[in-house]
This record gives sequence, C-alpha cells and structure tokens, in this order.
Amino acid sequence: MRPRTFYRVQNNSFTSSRHVPNRALTDKKKCPRRQDFSSKTCPPTTRHKGESGFCDPPAPYHSFSKGKKLGLAYLVSLAAVFSPLSSNIYFPALNNISAELNTAPDLIALSITIYMVFQGLAPSFWGPLADKYGRRPIFISTLIVYLGATVGLALSKNYATLMVFRGIQAVGSSATIAVGAGTIGDIAMAGERGGLLGIFSGIRMFGQAFGPVIGGCLTQYWGFRSIFYFLLIFASLVVVIIAFFLPETLQRIAGDGTIPLTGVHKPLIENFRKKKDVEEGKPRDVEKPRAAAPVSFKTFLESFKLLFEKDVFITLLFGSIIYAVWSMVTSSTSNLFKKEYHLSDIEIGLVFLPNGLGCVIGSFVTGRLLDLSYRSAANKFRNAQSPPIDVDVELTQQKYPDFPLEHARLVHTWWLAFVFCACTAAYGWTVEYAIAIPLILQFLIAFSATSIFNINSTLMIDLYPSKPASATAINNLMRCTVGAIGVSVVEKMAAAIRDGTTFTVLSGVAAASVSLVWLQWVWGPMWRKERMDRLARKEALALAEADESEGENLKEKA
Repeated sequence: MRPRTFYRVQNNSFTSSRHVPNRALTDKKKCPRRQDFSSKTCPPTTRHKGESGFCDPPAPYHSFSKGKKLGLAYLVSLAAVFSPLSSNIYFPALNNISAELNTAPDLIALSITIYMVFQGLAPSFWGPLADKYGRRPIFISTLIVYLGATVGLALSKNYATLMVFRGIQAVGSSATIAVGAGTIGDIAMAGERGGLLGIFSGIRMFGQAFGPVIGGCLTQYWGFRSIFYFLLIFASLVVVIIAFFLPETLQRIAGDGTIPLTGVHKPLIENFRKKKDVEEGKPRDVEKPRAAAPVSFKTFLESFKLLFEKDVFITLLFGSIIYAVWSMVTSSTSNLFKKEYHLSDIEIGLVFLPNGLGCVIGSFVTGRLLDLSYRSAANKFRNAQSPPIDVDVELTQQKYPDFPLEHARLVHTWWLAFVFCACTAAYGWTVEYAIAIPLILQFLIAFSATSIFNINSTLMIDLYPSKPASATAINNLMRCTVGAIGVSVVEKMAAAIRDGTTFTVLSGVAAASVSLVWLQWVWGPMWRKERMDRLARKEALALAEADESEGENLKEKA
C-alpha cells in the first residue's frame, strides 16, 4: 500500500506531506541536484494528471544552459513564422487572385476571415495534444498538414478550392505558435520567460514585416501561385530542420532535459552522434517518462475550460479586443492605400513594412521589459519577507501565492494602451493627407499592440505553467475569433461612416476595454488564489477517495 498522505491548510492553500522511508531522504542528500518533478504543494494527482494546470516544477526547473534555451527559442520561432507569414504574404495578391479566379474582391477577402477562424480554432485542439504527447510530434504533424494545404493552394483552379485549402493551411500553420510557446514554457523559469517569449514573438513577426513585401514582388512578376510555391519550399526546409535538431521538451517525457529521448521524440541528429559519457553533475537516477493518458473527447476540451476562470477570461477578452482593432487596421491597408494613392502590388507590399517592423521591435522590447519588471517586483517581494528570501529561490505560485504576479506583468500595459488608442483614433483621418503620417501611426499601432499581446501571452503561461500550449491555444482562439469578426465588418464600416470615423470608433472600443486591465490588476490575485485553493481541494478529495478504495481492495484480498 502506498504511503499515507496528510493534507493541511497553509497560507490559505492546501499542501500535502507524505511519510517516506529514511533511505529516500538520505538519497536526496547524496544527490542534491536530483530533479524531483513532484511538488510539495501539489497533490500527487496534480503531478500525474496535470488537471489544475498551475503546478510549477521546483528549481532548478531545467538543466539546459541559457545558450541552449536561446537556441531552442530561435528554432521554434522559425517554425512559428509560418502563421503570420502565410496570412500577410497573401494581402498584396488579393486583387490578382480576384482577377484570375474571376471572383468578386469581397468574396476573395472572405478567405482572410476563413484563415483567421481556423487560425483561432486549430490550436485549441493541437495544444492539449502537445501538452499530453509532446511538442516535437505535434510540430512535425502540423507542418506536414501545412505542406499539403500549400500544394492544394498552388494548384487551386476556383474559389471553392481556394477557400477549403486556405482553411486547412491555417490549421497547419497556426498550431506552431501554441506549441512553440509550450516549448518555451517547458524550459523557462518565470524570470526569463518574458525575454524568451519576446524573442519567440519577435522572430515570428518577421513574417508579419516582410511577408507582404515578398508577396507583392512574387505576385507582380510570377502571379499569385508563386506565393504558395515559395511557402512550400520554405516549409519543407523548416520541417527537415525541426526533424533533425528539435528535441522533445515536455517534462512528462523529457524531464529536466536529462531523460534519454527515444522514437519520434528524439532529434534525428542524435542518431549520427557518438554517445557521450554522462556529464558531471547529471542525476544518478534518471526519471523515466510517464505514460500519457489515452486521448478522449475531454482532452480537446481542456483549453476551453480555461475560459471559465474569471482572471483568464478577462485577460483574454482585453487582448482579443486590441487584436481585433489592430487586425482591422492591417486588413484594410491594401484597399485603403490603393484607393487613396493608386499603388502597384510591390508598393502595396512595401506599405506593410512599418506595421511589420513595429511588431518585430515591439516583441523584442517588451520581452526585455517583462523580464526587468518581473525581476524588480520579485526583488521587492523577497526583501519584504521576514527573513528575506534568497535571490535564487523561484517564486512559484504554490509556495508564494501572495507574490503580485499580475502587477509584475501588467505594469507596462497602461502606457501601451494609451499609445495604441491615440494612434488608432488619428490613423483614419490622416490617410487622405500624406502617406508618411499614417505609416508612422501604423508602426506605433503595431508596436503597442504586439507589446500588449506579449504581455498577455506571458501572463497566461504564468497562470497555467504546466499547460503552456493549451493556455496559448485558448489565447489564440479568443483573439482570432474576435479578430475575424472585426475583419469581416471593417470595410462595410468604412464605406458607411468614412475611414476617419471608423477608426475613431474603434479607438473608443479599445479605450473602454482598458477597464478589464483594471479589474485584473485589482481582483486578479484574489481570483488566482481562489482557483488554486479550489483545485487543490478537489484533487485532495480525489486522492483521499483513491486511498480509501485501495485500502478496501487490500482488505478484500486479505
């Protein structure tokens, strides 16, 4: 019979203590660096099933060096670039596609909406699978789907075929963002998470910046089909790179990076390397990967369950409104600038550069700001404790539930929201005067919007550190759903009430949504602790029932 577990309330949250043989304690003293994936503050059911989603692994969290973590961030960013690239490389070709397929421009524009709808839905199914079966197999699977859809788009002969394969292409490309964020969540501690996610977002936003330029050039000289042949070649190369160099990082399978990988989880490059001797300091008794529970319908609902948490829903709704307004600015750019300035396809592609560069720069800058603000809040919290907490101690939610995580992450949201709303309000009125002014405003809109997205994404992973892919997936779902609605109506709004009035109204909607940040700032910490206590009690009862059932079975056998 397993050792009995006793639960007690400590700091308003349930914790557990387990009686273990003295030999186990002695072993830990002999091997102080041994990675123990259980958490003293999480019931065992949480450790194995991950139902709560908030159990943080203890320090040192991961054995990878900072250089290797950066390398993995670059690698998954390369794969994630296909989601924004496939969306934005398409914009300059809309008129060309309309002419070649003999279809009205309004109907061709619906392919943008279709892409966004599937871009939002797909990660909500891929994400839970990645949290259960690993990042690497899902990465490869989604990119294979993407390759097949891109071939279909290149060969499309009519509007219906274009719409079908555009949706499938979104299914393949969009999941790379959720799975890539999950990979970073696996290897990064909270203090470095913002910086790595900033790199992840910044590199993938190169697709946002240069996609329209590439699309404009290809369309101008070789037609719209050349766009999809370009994507096919690029994606094939990335699939090979991922297959050869990306290791599995899901902690249930790879642990802290020291569990030997096998099968699909093992990078192909490892088959060509000589086996290395055990490194100094590597754990003596290596953990074995834990088997995953079978896939069921509930597996695909895990992401959606997060929507019922108050702090999560508020965070997602605010980010979704900002994303929708920014998407409406971006998607209307092609028609708006062509109407006002009569630009060619290449020139239309160049018009998207300020928006893309704002996304790239905003991602990198915000990543740095997130790490600095977290470090500052963490130092203040550590010094305020009695006695002060050592700087090397990770401030996990379970051990230090009073740490103001929401304040540490949201501190820069206020001024970024002001910049976003002010620039959006002015944008529509300036288009008819001079092209330089709206382009500068597009840069500032993209900079502030992307910065807000990064803050929200980092906070979501902080709230659910053991389910980073699922947390990112539901974030993506909310943003793309609201964004798709916005994109589908922006042209009609502009035609009905003019461009200037349209974007002023959208700015007012974005300004009103800032009240959601205030709610998160004031009530978020309390909601987070209530959720932790509720889920801990639920799991404690489940374990008690399991122990009681096991005891009854032993009595029957006796």
